[in-house]
Amino acid sequence: MTEPTIFEMSSPGRRGVKMPVSDVPEVALPKGFERQELHFPEISELEAVRHFTRLSQLNHAIDTGFYPLGSCTMKYNPKINEVTTRLSGFANTHPLQPEDTVQGNLYLMYQLQEMLAEIGGFAGTTLQPAAGAHGELVGALMIHAYHKDRGEHQRVRMLIPDSAHGTNPATSAMVGFDIVPLATDARGNVDLGHLKSLVDDRLAGLMLTNPNTLGLFDENVEEVIKIVHDAGGLVYGDGANMNAILGVTQPGKIGFDILHYNLHKTFSTPHGGGGPGSGPVVVAERLLDFLPDPVVGIIEEGDDENPPLYGLVTPAKTIGRIKAFHGHFGIHVRAFTYISMLGAIGLRNAAEKAVLNANYMQEKLKGTYTLPYDRSCMHEFVLEGFWDDVPGIQALDIAKRLIDYGIHPPTNYFPLIVKEALMIEPTETENLETLDRFVEVMLKIAEEARTQPELLKNAPHNAPIKRADELKAAKELILCCYPSEEM
Repeated sequence: MTEPTIFEMSSPGRRGVKMPVSDVPEVALPKGFERQELHFPEISELEAVRHFTRLSQLNHAIDTGFYPLGSCTMKYNPKINEVTTRLSGFANTHPLQPEDTVQGNLYLMYQLQEMLAEIGGFAGTTLQPAAGAHGELVGALMIHAYHKDRGEHQRVRMLIPDSAHGTNPATSAMVGFDIVPLATDARGNVDLGHLKSLVDDRLAGLMLTNPNTLGLFDENVEEVIKIVHDAGGLVYGDGANMNAILGVTQPGKIGFDILHYNLHKTFSTPHGGGGPGSGPVVVAERLLDFLPDPVVGIIEEGDDENPPLYGLVTPAKTIGRIKAFHGHFGIHVRAFTYISMLGAIGLRNAAEKAVLNANYMQEKLKGTYTLPYDRSCMHEFVLEGFWDDVPGIQALDIAKRLIDYGIHPPTNYFPLIVKEALMIEPTETENLETLDRFVEVMLKIAEEARTQPELLKNAPHNAPIKRADELKAAKELILCCYPSEEM
């Protein structure tokens, strides 16, 4: 039975809340702002609570089950993060308060800037970007500003590996760069020969994810960076996969010029549901002056008697403000809590466990599923979700069948260079029993594909909604619920 909408549950005269008498004078809205007919549902508080609680229970979440969504790093969010974020000094302040009244907030932001810079091996940080893709846009803007400042206006080409996240070419194009695809070699690395053929004085930079979306650490990353630098370009690091290398290596020390973090992927802040996300960007020394305005700095040094005074400062050649106020502060508090709780040793341990878990599952599955790049992986791995001797079965069928076993499907059809890709990331927060159950289910699905393929083709069988027409859903977007004509 389909869950009724909140409008269908409406009954004339029912009320869930009684608004208090207004304590301010009533003012007429300007013409054009007031709508005469608004179809609000009439429903009691209890009915509304039950309705939305039922809907929430239909969702899969990391708090309810295994979520091996490759590239998205759906790791557990420790509840201590929520406790600190709700402390009144953080939750009840306003970004327009005088700086001397929010020194605790500014201290936290400054310390988080320093932590993120140190973790990545960089010189400075902006916390403003609202998501990873927003961080990429900031990085591309800074690359553009850097070359313009040097008078090198001919540098308009951005190299993007064919394994890259789709946001890489999108954000570069938004800045005005010409997008140049870069091939992957047989071992899953950047193709050095192709790279060398593309660099010239028009090169602005390279956007490189490392480890890449195949779950592989580029074996030639230092040579790749040197080729780009020797040609006068900058190297942007898509830090979506930093969870694999925390405390093990530092992109800045390898030679990356810019890198963004996804705080939800790497530092356990909430993920999904439309945000809020956070994509801080860290930069090398030569790009500090181009950071967005403002960043938090120490404007008056402290001493034994008085703490330092923190304030907002403007970088000399800033690209300007790119987010209202100072980014998503509540997410910053959560990430600061996570980093502070784990410390350097704990962060490295998280990365090592993430890599161990992924390699464990890869070894268990690679005989039954095709592993296109047969190397030790990092935090995730990519399998081919089809078999030549089982016609008609696709990665989508495997993903839908996983739902019947109570497991969220891994990422499908990405990266695009792997046929029928299944991109699997267990993260470090899952135990051995969970990993073994996933492996067991994947092996069983492979057996079902040969003996009962209809189970896969018609899956899911026990979900609230059966297999949807995803093409129709993409072409005929229905993004809100409208009341029926009779209401």
